[in-house]
Amino acid sequence: MTIRVTRRTALAGASVFAITGRARAATVIRWATVVAATHPEVAMMNKVAADMKEQAGGAIEIQVYPNGQLGSSRDIIESASSGATQMVVEGAAQFGQFVAPFSILEAPYVWRDVAHIHRALAAPLMDGMINQLVAERSLRMIGANYYGTRHVTSGTRVVHTADDMKGFKLRIPEVDTYRAMAEAWGARPTPLNIGELYLALSQGAVDGEENPLPTIQSSKFNEVQKYLVLTAHIMTPRPIMINERTWMSLDAKHQGLLKAAITKHSHDQDDEIIKQEEGLADTFAKGGMTVIKPDIESFRKPVIAVMPHLFEAKWGKGLWEKVLAA
Repeated sequence: MTIRVTRRTALAGASVFAITGRARAATVIRWATVVAATHPEVAMMNKVAADMKEQAGGAIEIQVYPNGQLGSSRDIIESASSGATQMVVEGAAQFGQFVAPFSILEAPYVWRDVAHIHRALAAPLMDGMINQLVAERSLRMIGANYYGTRHVTSGTRVVHTADDMKGFKLRIPEVDTYRAMAEAWGARPTPLNIGELYLALSQGAVDGEENPLPTIQSSKFNEVQKYLVLTAHIMTPRPIMINERTWMSLDAKHQGLLKAAITKHSHDQDDEIIKQEEGLADTFAKGGMTVIKPDIESFRKPVIAVMPHLFEAKWGKGLWEKVLAA
């Protein structure tokens, strides 16, 4: 039997091969965050995606989903855990909902500076947490960035000390350590998804919120808050997690390229966050906010009095001291 191959059938076959070949070869990784598209974290994610597209020769395609497009903080972590999405970057305390010791990495007044954060995240004290998260939630930590130092904002109430927070409806993430902190100040913790926060602030549904200065800017909370209170109560690291099955599906070369790109651009993000933090308080003041330098010790003292003891059973005995000493 003779099969006649025309130019048309040859080209059609080549096209089919190219399409199916690409579909088999390309690994699509969906990477989610709740922060606004203008935030430095999203710039970092886009740079990692561009590096991987170039260096992996099209074999890895990272799709970035900012601004809570794929759901709330809990939603996107659960999605990455199940494999419905493949990567997520979130505040460390959010992962404490699944492996309790992670929340210590976002505890109030535990960090001295950004270098302290990165020393601890690279220390052996992290091994047990990371292995547990892989085993129980199919999430592997492959990097982390500095999200910023968190401060309180207020719509109408002047705040100079923790006593001024009595009865204050403070929006917090849905995390137990944040709730304990707010309660130690006498505030009324109000968990709320960040995507709903601008409207809640503008309508007075909550009295205020707390976030790093770059997040306040990128989410435009300064437009609907009168006072910026420089409490500096939490320094937030944000682990970058990948679904374990996705990670294991990558060969060693692509794993190395991904980790290298994340390390490089996370450092760039850290630098950008620090740069923005140096000038944003003045920017907000020029825009009409009143910037208050409060009595920091009045905020720190009641939290430190209760937090380590309250969470010792969840974190593990001695972990607080190990993190402080890292």
